Amino acid sequence: MKKALVIGGGFAGLSAAHLLSLQGGWDITIVENGPWLGGGCKTLWYGGHPYTFGPRHFLTQNVPVFDYLNKYCPLRRCNDHVFLTYVEKDAQFYNYPIHIDDVARMPEKTQIETELAEAKQINGAGAAKDFEEYWLASIGRTLYDKFVNTYSKKMWMLDDNKVMDDFSWSPKGVALKTGPRQAWDTAISAYPIAPNGYDGYFDIASTADNVTVLRTDIEKYDLPNKTVVIDGERRTYDAIVNTASPDVVMYNEFGELPYIGRDFIKFVLPIAHAFPKDVYFLYYASNEPFTRLVEYKQFTRVNYDSDSTIIGMEIPSKNGRYYPVPLKSEYERAQKYFDAMGENVFSIGRAGSYQYRVDVDDCIAQAMDAVAKLK
Repeated sequence: MKKALVIGGGFAGLSAAHLLSLQGGWDITIVENGPWLGGGCKTLWYGGHPYTFGPRHFLTQNVPVFDYLNKYCPLRRCNDHVFLTYVEKDAQFYNYPIHIDDVARMPEKTQIETELAEAKQINGAGAAKDFEEYWLASIGRTLYDKFVNTYSKKMWMLDDNKVMDDFSWSPKGVALKTGPRQAWDTAISAYPIAPNGYDGYFDIASTADNVTVLRTDIEKYDLPNKTVVIDGERRTYDAIVNTASPDVVMYNEFGELPYIGRDFIKFVLPIAHAFPKDVYFLYYASNEPFTRLVEYKQFTRVNYDSDSTIIGMEIPSKNGRYYPVPLKSEYERAQKYFDAMGENVFSIGRAGSYQYRVDVDDCIAQAMDAVAKLK
């Protein structure tokens, strides 16, 4: 039987382990040094309400991936959900993605309409060289300053949005929306039905045939030779699936990769619902230190009619390495790590692939691709 090592027990690592188990012929070891399996998707509880570290709904246009997860973790469709953005200058909440119908109630209505007409004539957003140019070409200066400029600077802790040269992840579907106000009306949006969220899937993956979980640290990495040291013992594998940041497992050989962290604050309010019906996220586009609030019971539906609700607040910080910074130069650095890892070593997941755009569905899709290559 061949041996596989999975570095990290988050969604990507557990998906890889489960899929290898289903393939058969593998003895699989997952090494996780954190307090639980599931990473940021692990369900925690506060005040009788379940929550995760930031919203972790399942969003995809990949039907086979949806069908796979739904088989082991039944999902409730939630395509009804709406995002709102608060613009302090206007003292107003507006739809996000920016909706054309909201322009009529903005103080700068005439100026915005002029800029939108000019933006349509530019026809160069697809060839924009940086984040700011993309948005200016798409929606004009006024809407950019109202919704995007300050938000993105605080999201990425930058002084200038022109620094970002990868921005395909930026719009929530489209830059300027028409028609329905639901954020993801063209994709599958879902959340687990079970009160403990994705935890049932994590249990299935971590207890699958020939899967062993070690709750410890890896003391030494030698990925090109598919060898590590665990608890003082040198172990060699036929394949390795890594979900940690590439610079960590390769000892910063090509330099450290930059990340943005998050401070996460949860609080319970003495009301049944804090947000309007179907509103799951509130974004804050001005000088507030936080970027987003989430009302979790909108997703989970757990204790939905109780007389309290739980809110999560996200504040960009240097605490943790959660969001890979979307710079092409850093993607090139990450690629050097991938090229040096050797045959039958795969680096997947948001951290492992060093791609901010990677979400739950991408973690599963990447695991499927890696496992297929090992068939």
